[in-house]
Amino acid sequence: MEYGEKVEEAALREAKEETGLDVELLELVGVYSDPDRDPRGHVISIVFLAKPKSGSLRPSHETKEVRLFDRIPDKMAFDHAKILRDAFSKMKLG
Repeated sequence: MEYGEKVEEAALREAKEETGLDVELLELVGVYSDPDRDPRGHVISIVFLAKPKSGSLRPSHETKEVRLFDRIPDKMAFDHAKILRDAFSKMKLG
């Protein structure tokens, strides 16, 4: 988030910057704040379900690769598999 930016604004901006997609936020999945979730430091993630509105899926300078998937990959960093399970559960897919 940028100073003075709302969480929802940051989510929309980050989605565009990191995936090339303009999205519509649907609902909050959760706030992930366990100090041990990322070995690089205490990182807090606020996660939303969103659907694409426009744009083209593409990586950015911050992302090595961007892909769509319909199941959770076997290898994921940190607690990202848990976050996706929570999101899929909200979508009634998990």
